[in-house]
Amino acid sequence: MFEKIKSMLKKKEEKNMAFLVDGPNVIRKDINVDLEGVKRKLVKYGKIKVCKIFLDQYASDKLIEAMTNQGYEPIITTGDVDVTMAVEAMQQVFNPAIHIIVLMTRDVDFRPVLVKAKELGKETIVVGAEPGFSIALKNTADIVIMAETR
Repeated sequence: MFEKIKSMLKKKEEKNMAFLVDGPNVIRKDINVDLEGVKRKLVKYGKIKVCKIFLDQYASDKLIEAMTNQGYEPIITTGDVDVTMAVEAMQQVFNPAIHIIVLMTRDVDFRPVLVKAKELGKETIVVGAEPGFSIALKNTADIVIMAETR
């Protein structure tokens, strides 16, 4: 029995995740999500190998520093944050070292990324928050996690 549990745990550890956060969509005062709590929830599914937060050019230096201190790699874009994040997500879908694609967003625009990831054999997790969490995202992802608010 111990060997069976040990092999199950080992199997879980072998799964690497790419965790991508749609900053403008979830880092908002009206939502106030606990990003550390999200990371704690994710570790039961595997190991976070890529951890990026996508922000627009208006993100404050204080926010960028706070995200860096929490272990996120800030990606600042002057264009559409969704496009930049979707391109990164697709790069991770084709990364053979990544087994699980995790998107933290409420935005239905990311549904095609989830569909393609699943077609190519990746597991998908969506971390969302209310209000405005897309039902289509919830129904497309393999696993849905609701972010806790502070």
